[in-house]
Formats: sequence, structure tokens, C-alpha cells
Amino acid sequence: MALRGGTRFAVPFEAVFPHGAVFVPDSIAEAQDFDEKTRMRTPSKDKLTGQRVWQCRVMDMDPELGARSREVSIKILANVQPVPPVGPFQAVEFENLTVTPYVGSNGRLAYSFRATALVAPKTLAESRGKAA
Repeated sequence: MALRGGTRFAVPFEAVFPHGAVFVPDSIAEAQDFDEKTRMRTPSKDKLTGQRVWQCRVMDMDPELGARSREVSIKILANVQPVPPVGPFQAVEFENLTVTPYVGSNGRLAYSFRATALVAPKTLAESRGKAA
């Protein structure tokens, strides 16, 4: 089976961020597309859903990352700007997280993450209830 470029794979939040993720304050912004012909920027729209695209940054809390970069950019597909948690460096989760692998300009494998919502983390009781 051949995969087409831009194929998105659904992935559980816990598989990408097993130690959680923390929202980087003031990091939500509307994604922009750049048109080479007109040299103008326009708000980005998702090619599959037509929804507006927002970007935010989170820190991966995996202790094995050590001194390496922990920052990850997540694109959120929503018609209105997502509301981040109140307060600096709050834990967050993403609903309907997908990953799109691609080869970056440096020739290395890279990933693009998309989600449909930015939410407060589930409590242990909620997680257990979902599994039951």
C-alpha cells in the first residue's frame, strides 16, 4: 500500500506526550499562508476540513530529553481562536491529535502535529472511567 504525501495518522495524546505537555504562555497565533506571486499573507485554512489553523507551542515534559529542545508546535483546527489555560506554564492536552510525517528541508524525518482542541488535562478518575 502506498501512502500519499500529507497522510495524517490519529495518535493518542499519551503516545506523543507520555509525561504530559505544558502550554508556553502567549504562544497561540493564527497560522498564515504566504503567496509567492502576490507576496501577501492570508489566514491559513486546513486543506481537509477548511477550518482555520491556529498554532501554539508546548513543552514536552519527558525527563529523558535532558538539555535537548522540549518545544513542540501544535496546529489546532478551529473556527475560533482556542482559549489557553489561565496562568503561566499550565498542563494541557490535545483532542483528536494527528501526526503527519514528512522529510524536512535538511533531509531528515520530521513530524507535523494537528489537533481539534486544546483542553485541560484529564483527571485520573476521568481517564479510568474512559478505559472502563
